[in-house]
Amino acid sequence: MAPPLVSVPMKKNKNNKPSLVLTLSAAGLLIGAGSLAYWLLSPRQLSSSDLLVGSNIIPGDALFAVSLTTDAQQWQQLRQFGTRETQAELDKNLVELRDRFLTNNGYDFQKDIAPWVGNDVTIAFLAPDTASKPAPKPVTTTEDPANDQQSMVMVFPVKNPEIAKSILAQPKTLKQGKWIDRTYQGIAIKQNQGQAGENFCAALIDGRFLVITDNPKATERAIDAYKNKTSLAATGGFAENFLKIANYQPFAQFYVNVPTAAKIAAASPNRPLPAQVLAQLQNNQGLAGTMTLEPEGIRFKGVSWLNPNSQRVLAVENKAGEMQSRLPAETLMMLSGGNLQRLWGDYVLTSQGNPLSPIAPEQIRGGIKSLTNLDLDKDLLSWMKGEFSLSVIPTTSKQGSPDDFRAGLVFMVQASDAYGGQSLRQSAEASIKQLDDVMRNQYQFQVQPAKVADQPVVNWVSPYGTLTATHGWLDGDIAFLVVGAPITDKIVPKPNNTLASTIPFQQTVPTEPNPTNGQFFLDVERTVKNFPLPTLIPNQQTLLNATHSIGITSAVSDSRSNIYNIFIGLKKVTNSAALPSPESNKGNSVK
Repeated sequence: MAPPLVSVPMKKNKNNKPSLVLTLSAAGLLIGAGSLAYWLLSPRQLSSSDLLVGSNIIPGDALFAVSLTTDAQQWQQLRQFGTRETQAELDKNLVELRDRFLTNNGYDFQKDIAPWVGNDVTIAFLAPDTASKPAPKPVTTTEDPANDQQSMVMVFPVKNPEIAKSILAQPKTLKQGKWIDRTYQGIAIKQNQGQAGENFCAALIDGRFLVITDNPKATERAIDAYKNKTSLAATGGFAENFLKIANYQPFAQFYVNVPTAAKIAAASPNRPLPAQVLAQLQNNQGLAGTMTLEPEGIRFKGVSWLNPNSQRVLAVENKAGEMQSRLPAETLMMLSGGNLQRLWGDYVLTSQGNPLSPIAPEQIRGGIKSLTNLDLDKDLLSWMKGEFSLSVIPTTSKQGSPDDFRAGLVFMVQASDAYGGQSLRQSAEASIKQLDDVMRNQYQFQVQPAKVADQPVVNWVSPYGTLTATHGWLDGDIAFLVVGAPITDKIVPKPNNTLASTIPFQQTVPTEPNPTNGQFFLDVERTVKNFPLPTLIPNQQTLLNATHSIGITSAVSDSRSNIYNIFIGLKKVTNSAALPSPESNKGNSVK
């Protein structure tokens, strides 16, 4: 990864950028509220500052690209989040990569890079060049076997061309090999002749961008993309969708080329993708996002969009956002959506035959049919077209006893038509009656009518006399099912202190986009304290220990794209130590 390229200095000249900020602020005050209203209400013009830096240079078939800030204060703010353990892990990676790309090559960010570099730098990874049209061969180099491998392109915007030119004209002395000069499409390139796998090329494009690659061929591909306007910026859907998540002074921006990633995965000998899965993924074009640092955590705004040539379209249906007002304040986790039937349809479309899917749709259908004799699509999902939620609500049988912590899993779904709002309760009751019969006749459960707060419910009591589940209705057309701990009294009647009214929920779950088609909330601290979670990523426990809560809000932006807003509330490290200097780390850097 590339953070050390832009994060070495933790103290930066205070006069580096304030003049621009002050100028923009003063201009905004002079323009006044009228112009602000015009900007908000009128269609906004696309600005190059809204896109990834260097997106007009990075080849359009790039696999992945990430832009990172060069603002030392933001890097210092990032290091203040988390715990001592996460800070140590972050510092380890920053130091190793800083030394690999800068220190080991004789460069110091503050002295050699900061005087001329812009506000952000971009690192892109290119897939192997599969173009049928061969590029001209370099006249001063022999073919490098690395040309057919994945390569990296780094784009450094230049704010002081004279200093950048001098750095390029007089590079540091190499430990091995020598520097050579060549020209490609009229652009001067400086590259080293070192050992295989240690190539280094640099070119100044249009006097505004210093492009550094680890492969001579990658340099030529970047120049071709710039000259021929086949760059990432010209890729279908990229510019207009990136505008949806543009943010002022983000810490990072990123882009993933979904079709290219799918092709590489399909060619992998370890986990090849079937042809039908590859065809499905070709409908998706890209995934992009911005990351910003806030006082209490990190925010991600994301967008995913379909291939412009895809026949598939999205239903613009954003009708969620009410379930958190039906759940009690102590709720640990909530996942909500606007239309369960449509969500299932999308899952089937993208997951059928996909070995990467958690559970095959056929297995889910077969399992429900085997256990309940109900048809998932006809008997259940046919009336589940309204908003739904899945939640975890805790309870204790002994007040304040952590050793007796229990929780109930609560499922709610509105039995109504997604468009007209017509109640489908009659269809739902017929299916639920079938389910009651199965529990009674096939599993010998007692199906007992009961009341909670004078409202009718039905309890499923196991053959051993233990209450296993409860189902009933809320507000006429919202069916609920409680499994596990008996917490029905926490949702019936509607609680006075709701999840939506709590400070953790309000501070974590984004209010935009609005309207929404789904939200997610997780109280990480209380959940981790009481539940063992499966390990999904490396260092998972360390990361969870650093997190307060996670909130997500999503929506269908238009018939071709979805947008996401994610906030991660983080703990903070007090009196964080400075990043180790290159001098104190000599001999331990990555080669």
